[in-house]
Amino acid sequence: MGRAAEVARLRRLVEAPPCLILVEGEPGIGKSRLVTELLAELPGSHLVGECDDVPEPFPLGVLLDAIRGSADRLDAGAVSPVAGALAPLLPELADALPAAPPPLTDPAAERHRLFRAVAAVLAALSPATLLLEDLHWADPATCEFLGYLSTHPVDGLAVVLTTRTVPPGGSTPIHDALARTPPWSVTRMALGPLDADDVRRLAARTLRLDDPPQRLVATLLDRTAGIPFVVEEVLRTLAERGGDPLADDSVPFVLRDVLLWRLRPLDEATREVLGAAAVLGLAPDQHILAAVLGLDRSAVGAALTAAHRAGLLHDAGDGRRFRHDLARQVVYDLVPRESREWLHLRVARVLEQRLPRPVAQLAHHYRRAGSGADFVRNAEAAADLATERGDDATAASFLLQTMDVAELPRPVRVRLAAKLGRSAIDGLSQAEAIPVLERLLADRRLPPGARGELGLVLGRMLRQQGEALRGYTEIERAVPYLRAPRRKAPALAVLAAPDTVVGRHVDDHLARCAAAESAAAASGDPGAHLAVRIARASLLLEVGDPAAWAIITELRASAELADRPREHARACLNWAQGTLHAGHPEQAEALLAAGRALVDETGYERLRALVEATELSLDRAAGRLDGLAQRLTRLVASARRMPVTLLDARAELATVLARTAVDDDEREVARRALREVVADARRVGAIWPLVQALSALARLTLAGRPDEAVRHATEALTLVRGKGILAWAAEAVLVLAEAAAAAGDPGRAATAVTELEVGIAGRDAPLALAALRRCRELVPA
Repeated sequence: MGRAAEVARLRRLVEAPPCLILVEGEPGIGKSRLVTELLAELPGSHLVGECDDVPEPFPLGVLLDAIRGSADRLDAGAVSPVAGALAPLLPELADALPAAPPPLTDPAAERHRLFRAVAAVLAALSPATLLLEDLHWADPATCEFLGYLSTHPVDGLAVVLTTRTVPPGGSTPIHDALARTPPWSVTRMALGPLDADDVRRLAARTLRLDDPPQRLVATLLDRTAGIPFVVEEVLRTLAERGGDPLADDSVPFVLRDVLLWRLRPLDEATREVLGAAAVLGLAPDQHILAAVLGLDRSAVGAALTAAHRAGLLHDAGDGRRFRHDLARQVVYDLVPRESREWLHLRVARVLEQRLPRPVAQLAHHYRRAGSGADFVRNAEAAADLATERGDDATAASFLLQTMDVAELPRPVRVRLAAKLGRSAIDGLSQAEAIPVLERLLADRRLPPGARGELGLVLGRMLRQQGEALRGYTEIERAVPYLRAPRRKAPALAVLAAPDTVVGRHVDDHLARCAAAESAAAASGDPGAHLAVRIARASLLLEVGDPAAWAIITELRASAELADRPREHARACLNWAQGTLHAGHPEQAEALLAAGRALVDETGYERLRALVEATELSLDRAAGRLDGLAQRLTRLVASARRMPVTLLDARAELATVLARTAVDDDEREVARRALREVVADARRVGAIWPLVQALSALARLTLAGRPDEAVRHATEALTLVRGKGILAWAAEAVLVLAEAAAAAGDPGRAATAVTELEVGIAGRDAPLALAALRRCRELVPA
């Protein structure tokens, strides 16, 4: 009802694969109903998977479930050999898959091969429609794969996803994963509530009324907010009650009252079974219910049948289940708290007898039962299992939950904190994780090893959130506590990057880089050595040392970097940025092309924004300004979920607006944008966008407000002095020289120009050298 346009649009999209469609809406809005209606009308093959609200840690679980359901259509001879990477995860399909390839040593490469394997199997099953429901409960690996699939579509495959709308300020792994993809790669379809006409038609059909009273329709709309599931449940109850709904004050118009009315005729034994079913989940298992309540299966079956007749459950083909999670939650909340805790404990005790132990479910039920020690034991086991399966983000999410247990013994907290520090941070809700890590690090009794690992994780998270100086400082604090050289070396390599924070001189960065090289040599770890060599090349590019090019050439020809395509892609893009800072657009173009090709090859969607940002920076440097502001505006909008790239993108946009402004209104827009970037860059201590924005602001205000221009340029020069890379101040010094010459006092800028000249002497900095030549025309030596 009320979804004809959405069904038609969805069908048009699905009938023109490849495509990826995200159907969003709040609980009860009709997402599942919509896609069920679609599949019922759609010919061809359907692959269907549904995420569980308490899944066991198994990467790509919902996708593997969907593939299992179509295993009879797989032909091993027609599937790409890379699909063999799925054989260990789908042993029951061994005959339908190629042989498993030997394992890879690089986890990122292994993950990418697994993604290619899933895509290969989906290609073998296409043409088809892949429907994955309730993606708000999906594991991080599944979300990352769907981001990969959005930019590496499978011919003939239409992908339809359903998920709950993210509340303001919140996020889920699936939304974060798709936010990193290009806007054209995903079609989003948001479902809203029913309007008054839809509610009127639904009331007319359900209550068998030709023209439902306006007051009834208004009351329904007001009390149900137009949520289709709630409207339907209320109307079904009104139809069953009979009488005049507007003349009876006891008529239930909210879901809780509807379900109370349905529960009323059920006897106490049936209510007890239904309450236990709500504790167990959406689709309660009759065997477990019988064991939990000490009843035989026939008694449980009779109770569920009675609940079905009362309209509380429905037949799902494989058993009885609640009509919706909203209904299950209401029934759950009606069970007294003490009874709920007892039921959760009983469910956990029953599940303990199962092999293999369902540790994620056990953790869930013990936590709800208030049994902290048992919860921690199983959450740690679930984290260990996730780590074993290569899903560090899920491991970290379980470990993060254990940190909230107040009665956790200190040795256990330390052990779990150390594991949390070693887990990957990608996929975690950082807004949730950062305060937990900060509380842990505030404990002076935290052992040194855990302090180092957790401080490093916190620093990386803060940097990803765009908090440049806070993140840098946390990593600085963590380094002395990192015992293993293989862990210390990459952390020091991060601190060697000069273009990140204010308040650190280039000599500090060079010292950090030397310390990183020593740690890498002591570690004997090729990965640590590679990370440090990449950082050394980046640092030399920024200081204008030509030795950078020999390192870059050597690394790009090495097997070590070739075997790590993601690190290779990130390195090329970072080097391209550094090359642009120096003023080598041709080399930047080549590095960008290599980085872009590697991102395309690996499907590493997290780097898409960096690829686009580098492309746009290159266009600005080359003077290709047509349409650039519009492209940068789109990048800024898409980077909102990636704060680490957002400020640089905003600085680029504001700079372009300043360069292309043709009248006072446009200049004011650019001035406001630059001031906002300056304020935010000062707040987070990010030096490169701060110097860039101050220099652009100085240039913009030079003609009409020379004193203000000098003030901005002087601040930029002061910041660069503190960094010690004078080439970065070239534009600011040129503004000072032009302002002094225009005022008839070129000597006023002599000190700044000489400082620039000395600072870039012997450096590979063509952009700064060009600015210096112009300065010397205005301010002779």
